[in-house]
Amino acid sequence: MGVPRATTDEAGRPSLAAELRAVADRYWGRLTRPLAGPPAHPDPDLTVLLSEPFSGVDDVYDRLSATETHLRSRDDRRAVFLTVYVAMTARVRAGIEGGEPRFEDPDWTRAYLVAFAEEYRRALVDFERGRPVPPAWRVAFGASLSDRTLVVQDALLGINAHIVNDLAFALDEVGIGDRDGGERARRRADHLAINEVLAGLADVVQTTLASMYEASGLAEIDALLGRFDEDATLFGLRAAREFAWTNAALLADRPRLAPFVRWRVRTVATGSAYALLSPTIDPTLRDELRALEDGEPVLAAVSEAVHGPDEGRARRDRRRHA
Repeated sequence: MGVPRATTDEAGRPSLAAELRAVADRYWGRLTRPLAGPPAHPDPDLTVLLSEPFSGVDDVYDRLSATETHLRSRDDRRAVFLTVYVAMTARVRAGIEGGEPRFEDPDWTRAYLVAFAEEYRRALVDFERGRPVPPAWRVAFGASLSDRTLVVQDALLGINAHIVNDLAFALDEVGIGDRDGGERARRRADHLAINEVLAGLADVVQTTLASMYEASGLAEIDALLGRFDEDATLFGLRAAREFAWTNAALLADRPRLAPFVRWRVRTVATGSAYALLSPTIDPTLRDELRALEDGEPVLAAVSEAVHGPDEGRARRDRRRHA
């Protein structure tokens, strides 16, 4: 027989072990909620589209855009994150080519953008083929395919997995320079400049939601969601990118800590993903919001909110004639 586990300490208070078990029991249902798995049969068009590594910034933009269009044509909610990601990629590309924001080292920023996109490409292809993927991506993809999420959750689950899970490893791959050298300072400045691109991300997500729900006769999306949309949108993009930079610096300066860094990144990204799946909104309201999202206008509204109505209509036309 096993040794009985004490439930109280000498003073009769709940033991630490009992308290930890109570916390685990409280959240276990969240951590084990059903998520969709990989498709039974990989989509050959999707896997062919992303089978090869990206060759450059333009290739990243073109193939991510094509992937978004393809997923939307199948009413695949994994398209939601891609809509936001494509818009972000376009703005970073514009900065590299002399627009805003400006970068001190455009060549390094190009390599940064491509390495970052490679993390996503590999995760999506591996998931589609039923291969292991980082847990945060498994949660993000599985939740989007489960048909149980709000659009804002689909977007933020992808953002979490890509920034919190992927970014440190992309930075490590392209190199951030020596700790005390000017090169690291310049690369950090370019890393921070990308925050200017992310500054508009909250508006993208909120505009997307407003576009969908106002079309359904619900004008006050903030009143409906309470603090959820603000809290989720302000989930910590800047903090998450700082977390990624700190981990990249540890990988560069303390290579022996690599196992710890990998564990920390995976743990934080996965925990954040499950937190995003557990918004504190009334379940009845949540069901009503999901009901409003049913139908073709949902993903079209996501695209139009980011790309504008003209591009959104053009994409719908391409979809109809595909």
